[in-house]
Amino acid sequence: MILIIVTLAIIVSFILLAYRAFITRIIKEKSVQHEAEVLHQKKLVLENIKAQEEERKRIAVMIHDDIGNRLNILSLWLNNLDTKGDELIKTNIYSQMSSLIDAARSISHSLYPVNLESVGLVLYVEELITNLSHKINISLQVMPGYIQKDLFVEVQLYRIIQEFTTNVIKHSTATDLWIYIKDYPENMAVIISDNGEGFDYEQVKKGMGIKNIESRIKSMNASHKWKKTFLNKGSRLIIKIPKNNELPNQNSPD
Repeated sequence: MILIIVTLAIIVSFILLAYRAFITRIIKEKSVQHEAEVLHQKKLVLENIKAQEEERKRIAVMIHDDIGNRLNILSLWLNNLDTKGDELIKTNIYSQMSSLIDAARSISHSLYPVNLESVGLVLYVEELITNLSHKINISLQVMPGYIQKDLFVEVQLYRIIQEFTTNVIKHSTATDLWIYIKDYPENMAVIISDNGEGFDYEQVKKGMGIKNIESRIKSMNASHKWKKTFLNKGSRLIIKIPKNNELPNQNSPD
């Protein structure tokens, strides 16, 4: 009887150990599968954003280099045109031409930051601040030691700042907006905040603005957090971008 009980105990123990090993293996496989799916989704987001940026860049460069230059040439010809004293016609045409040049430049700029590669993120954001100075006060603080980043990263950051600012102007009563950028040994921190009404991220309906911002953050393999500012006045977006922002098994973005 004792031998039978001991044998049964050994068999039960073996079954329990085998079952535990089986469950552990299943959990591990599920975890690996989940990680692979998350990585695949990140790569899809990155590929989608890169494709959109390439198309935006192509159209923006065409408008900036072709249409913009043609309008400038026409403007120069018009300026030298002999209108035989009819200055009113000349003035009206020149005014319309100037508006077209500004419109072409504005469309090109909104589609893709064509000159960002040459001037860098900081100067491009300063230009954005100047252009929006009549709508909102924007303060940019870049801490000493900032190093210019990969073009893809800087384009995404510019787009995020642009989207955040546009949303604040459209949907908030904010009068001030602050941008803070700092390099750390392991990552880069970007904080954007305003003094508007603020919102509860967990309860607010996620519009296209927030979705676009978060998609760009994911494309940089970065982390982020939405927070309310002091006394619930305004909103704050905190972004941390790892120095090596590439996804595993992925070539560096062009």
